[in-house]
Amino acid sequence: MSPQDLLPSDAAIAAALRPYLAGRAAPVLLAVSGGPDSTALLAACAASRAETPVHAATVDHGLRPESEAEARAVAALCGELGVPHRVLAWTGPKPAHGLQAAARTARYDLLARHAATIGADLLLTGHTRDDQAETVLMRLLAGSGPAGLAGMRPARPLGALCLARPFLDISKADLVTYCAARGLAFARDPANHDARFARARLRALLPVLAGEGLSPERLCRLAARCARDAEALDRAAAEALATACETTDESRLVLDGGRLRALPEAVLVRVVGLGLARLNPDGAERLERLERLVFEAVLPALRSGRTLRRTLRAVLVAVTPRGDLVLSPAPARRGPPTRVL
Repeated sequence: MSPQDLLPSDAAIAAALRPYLAGRAAPVLLAVSGGPDSTALLAACAASRAETPVHAATVDHGLRPESEAEARAVAALCGELGVPHRVLAWTGPKPAHGLQAAARTARYDLLARHAATIGADLLLTGHTRDDQAETVLMRLLAGSGPAGLAGMRPARPLGALCLARPFLDISKADLVTYCAARGLAFARDPANHDARFARARLRALLPVLAGEGLSPERLCRLAARCARDAEALDRAAAEALATACETTDESRLVLDGGRLRALPEAVLVRVVGLGLARLNPDGAERLERLERLVFEAVLPALRSGRTLRRTLRAVLVAVTPRGDLVLSPAPARRGPPTRVL
């Protein structure tokens, strides 16, 4: 393909990849399923990798009869492009419920382990603007706050890896066009249109919503705004936690109740969330439960001078007679249980 034949999307794809490929010595691992998004990612990286070693891996979840042949097709294309490739199989029993979530967890676990074997510290996926819009819509329906509505981040830690999504500002249609212009065959996953899965049902609704003005572009702009706001709130919460903390004991946090009462509510709920995460890094809690703890229990107690004992995420949350908020590991239960939110 000559330079004059390049499409506008070609320049956008090359520009999106440049920060992740320029001047890197360590290998980069590409997650390539064989669909149009990851096929475009593979071909574009192969064309522009320069001195950066690029590897590819395909996770075969074993959920469809066609998956093995699709993985072989990716391996063949990698051979043509000179990109080392490995098929990673998800073996063992599959859950009857939450299959897509379990498959996603298994996929990233397999990819992270393979990255470690080849010395890669960066994993690239082909997630697009369309995927981002679907994610934001799913989280909107789930009642997420700004952090959830920020959608997928362009880059985030994945264990020792950095997981990056360079195509979040590029549409799936542009990647299909990129593949078609180069004669690159790609697979289409029937699960993308399987009404058993919530994401597939929402995907079918997106054209209708776009007709009413809620286009993928607007959903992605919402994600960008929420990401910006969430970052500012998280930074304010981290500063507020450091200011309010009266102890350096990492197993027990004592927070100045007067400082907490003066915080904006959006910051306060994040301060408590950060405190819970510090006491129990492996825990997780839905925003609704955290808000209920803060707005229905902690804040009224701080304002009225009442004492309080609640348990959330295996952490005892107490307001003391002095008016401080104390977070500590929840004790083993004896007798009447502490109220659990």
